Amino acid sequence: MMPKLKIFLLLISFSYCALAQKPFKQELWWSVGHPFAALKVKKIKAKADLIYDQPGIKDQLDNLSNGGKLDAFRHVFYMAAFAQKIKIKKLRKLGIAHEKGNYRQFLKRQNENGEVPDSLSSVMDLYNNELGLNIGGYPNKKMNLETLKELVIWKIKSGNAAIIKRNKQGLYVECDDKIIDLQLYKGKWFVPKCLVPSN
Repeated sequence: MMPKLKIFLLLISFSYCALAQKPFKQELWWSVGHPFAALKVKKIKAKADLIYDQPGIKDQLDNLSNGGKLDAFRHVFYMAAFAQKIKIKKLRKLGIAHEKGNYRQFLKRQNENGEVPDSLSSVMDLYNNELGLNIGGYPNKKMNLETLKELVIWKIKSGNAAIIKRNKQGLYVECDDKIIDLQLYKGKWFVPKCLVPSN
């Protein structure tokens, strides 16, 4: 086997292990290009997972892991935690790679957090990723994760993040409050949901 091919295959194997989960193909390519950043992501994610799994977060926000405040928290908090140790430019590319993976999930009709991804969910995620990148930068680079969690929750409650609008019954609605019949949009990437501030 040619030396370059061996190195390439080793990088792919290393990157797959570094992400500590089954990554999307796009995330895998990101990790091949940024193997040391991928290792840092793995290490930080393990610590951040412990905080994300705390039951008190749902009590303060909601339990909507798709389109709700809990979903927003996941994106903002993890990106903020990563941004404390990894260059923002690299993380932005990782976020974009993840959303490209979500599009491939949509094409295969695979769920993410209980729902098939759609275009506005990706817009929401990228918006919240950016908020996280900004929070994780200066002056918060040395903030411990518990304090970072509280800052992220405060930002979400203050309306700095984006969520998808629902009515009091928890149904998705358009911006004019018309209930969306999701059956009409099966297999469609563009669904007329509405992004709103997280407060």
